[in-house]
Amino acid sequence: MISLLKNVIKTLLIILSILPINSALAIDKTPNTTHQAIVDIIDPPNSAALNVMVSVLSSLKELKKQKKATKQNIEALVRLKLLPNIAIGVSTKIVLSKHWDGLNIQQKQFFQYYVSESLIQDYAGVLSSYGKLDSVHISVDPDVKRKDDKAIVKLIINVNDDPKPSIISLKMIRLNTWHVYDIVFSGISIVKNYRAQFNSYIRRKGIDSLILKSKKKLEKLSK
Repeated sequence: MISLLKNVIKTLLIILSILPINSALAIDKTPNTTHQAIVDIIDPPNSAALNVMVSVLSSLKELKKQKKATKQNIEALVRLKLLPNIAIGVSTKIVLSKHWDGLNIQQKQFFQYYVSESLIQDYAGVLSSYGKLDSVHISVDPDVKRKDDKAIVKLIINVNDDPKPSIISLKMIRLNTWHVYDIVFSGISIVKNYRAQFNSYIRRKGIDSLILKSKKKLEKLSK
């Protein structure tokens, strides 16, 4: 009987010692869950995507209004309004795909710079494709595809009451805030297009040759 009582007391002590730990874990998890829910309300990906595009197109509209929408000025617009919202590191890693882990730090930094400069050229080209911007209306497709810290937001852009809107999909990732890592325009993913080109070139001529070619291209862009 005494032995049984000792075992019961021992079991109770073990249970009591575990309870505070489990309670602490439950308390720790609750704020994180609550915090994430609040963040999703305050900073959803669709709002972030809309804000980026409204800012960019509003600036483009003003450039066109003042007849200053030159290639250089549109590139400057991309640097100021779009580039800070792009996750260049994520984009570059996708572009280099399986080759990324084999690069040294200097090579990774070089490709990040190269991809950054290339994106400026391509995004400036997309913006230059717009003609007159007398009126612009941007809406967000409510069907936002979301998985963990990534999201795909589709924007419907109506320019000058054109019955055929432009559809642009922004692929986004949450870092400290939502950032764009790819833009799909006219059904073409710019980052995936880079990846296909890079993979093809590396397969034929190697990574060192690609770096040399990319450096020459940057030199031409800087002239």
